Amino acid sequence: MKGARERWVRTGGVELCVAELGDPGRPTVVLVHGYPDNKEVWSEVAVRLAGRFHVVLYDVRGHGRSTAPRPLHGGFTLAKLTDDFLAVADAVSPDRPVHLVGHDWGSTQSWEFVTTSRTKGRIASFTSISGPSLDHLGHWFNARVKRPTPRRVSQLLGQGARSWYVYALHTPALPELAWRGPLGTLWPKILKRVERVPGGDYPTASLLTDAAHGAWLYRDNVRARLRRPRPDAYAHAPVQLIVPEDDPFLSERLYDDLDRWVPRLTRRTIPAGHWVTRTRPDQVAAWIEQFATSAEDGRPAPAATGRHADRFAGQLVLVTGAGSGIGRATACAFAEAGARVIAVDRDAEAAARTAGLSRRAGAPEAWAEPADVSDEQAMEKLAEKVHHEYGVLDVLVNNAGIGLAGSFFATTTDDWRKVLDVNLWGVIHGCRLFGARMAERGQGGHIVNVASAAAYQPSRALPAYSTSKAAVLMLSECLRAELTGQGIGVTAVCPGFVNTAITSTARFAGVDEEEQRRRRRKTARLYGLRNYPPEKVAGAILDAVAGNRAVAPVTPEARGARLLYRFAPGLLRRIARAEPRL
Repeated sequence: MKGARERWVRTGGVELCVAELGDPGRPTVVLVHGYPDNKEVWSEVAVRLAGRFHVVLYDVRGHGRSTAPRPLHGGFTLAKLTDDFLAVADAVSPDRPVHLVGHDWGSTQSWEFVTTSRTKGRIASFTSISGPSLDHLGHWFNARVKRPTPRRVSQLLGQGARSWYVYALHTPALPELAWRGPLGTLWPKILKRVERVPGGDYPTASLLTDAAHGAWLYRDNVRARLRRPRPDAYAHAPVQLIVPEDDPFLSERLYDDLDRWVPRLTRRTIPAGHWVTRTRPDQVAAWIEQFATSAEDGRPAPAATGRHADRFAGQLVLVTGAGSGIGRATACAFAEAGARVIAVDRDAEAAARTAGLSRRAGAPEAWAEPADVSDEQAMEKLAEKVHHEYGVLDVLVNNAGIGLAGSFFATTTDDWRKVLDVNLWGVIHGCRLFGARMAERGQGGHIVNVASAAAYQPSRALPAYSTSKAAVLMLSECLRAELTGQGIGVTAVCPGFVNTAITSTARFAGVDEEEQRRRRRKTARLYGLRNYPPEKVAGAILDAVAGNRAVAPVTPEARGARLLYRFAPGLLRRIARAEPRL
């Protein structure tokens, strides 16, 4: 690993290759790799942690540059792996407990470390990624076999199908032959196509040996421990669980009973596949840093209270039009879920108020940035500042918009230009400037474009507004098709009648100022009677991002219009002929 200091630690008849980054005087984080990897799987995460921690990676016995036990059979038991960990911990941090992080089988063996009595006091915190405890897994299976219900049987069969590779690894000689044959050649391409793992110096040249030796991790431990799981496998350090939502090997249901074994548990979910250490190093490193820092400070890990706290905690979210209404409610909802929030509005004071509300709602950090989304140069300056000072966004919410009512022939060219500049071009600027950085980073993300039910509900009173929102809807669909392959979701949110300040600022084409004020008052009164709060739209936005939905109609009338648009467009057109009384 570039820039790392290497040493060898002798333990149990093997020599372990240990790499270190960062200042040895800082708290130590030990990263343990899984199968069929070596320590290089952690390289992207390690460099991100090195500025804050003393980062230690080691090749598990028989992997990478570490030597293999002789004979292989019986040389990879959990007891011997625990000896290895203690030897490494004593060598790199003899006087202070370490923060342990494991991925895949590295997490599975690390569960042994954090639940066995002889390591007590040597582990300050543990972050588990895609690798359950064999003891916990054994109890999970036993509970479903002994007390079957339709749901439990479904879970059992589902995980059994996902665990096909475990059965294959127990087959004598076959895994070794497969890896030395076509599987070893195809593996980098499989990772790139299925998991979207970027190319480069991973996997390393030792892949075939790592995979062959690593099969003994399963053979020496899985069957014996699943048959007789320990009844006292309780964690003696705080645990952070990171669950990739699209992991093809492990069901999220495996962790349903984890509270029983872990008194201090923090759970995170991430929209990614199994190899998040390579595909999402920014988010993984941020969560490790946050969790380890809280353990160092002797305080509980930051606990966001929102319904999606496990999904958005620590993520960077930017919301335009955040000074009021749906934008402010959305910023506060993400803040409540533990996200870092950037509130953007052309009204600087309103943006600052939203940032303050976001901090009080639970955002670890929140900033206010004044900008007019219709001004391309202003948006370019905003994007440059955001990326330089705060980083690449995880979620972008293009919410800023203005209202305009009036017949087509009463709507002037200037009216059209104003509504399209904000409602359409504002979204285009946001998607182009912030979405491009998401794509360049290559670690996924999500773009939310707030359209309207007017996007698919024609109206003789809203030709300009409806056209702008229909364009936003189609832009979102096109962008989603383009970015799906890069792990970036795009959602068009289509609210109906929502009680926000847009009614008091909307313009009515073709009438004088006095009539403008009268219509605004009446429209605001009607929306007030409907009284659908923006907080419900904000909740729907978080749900849509968490579920990666393409289109999210919000309010009953929006969902009803969507159904008519799809199944009875003629009826929707007849409704559009009605002239609203204002």
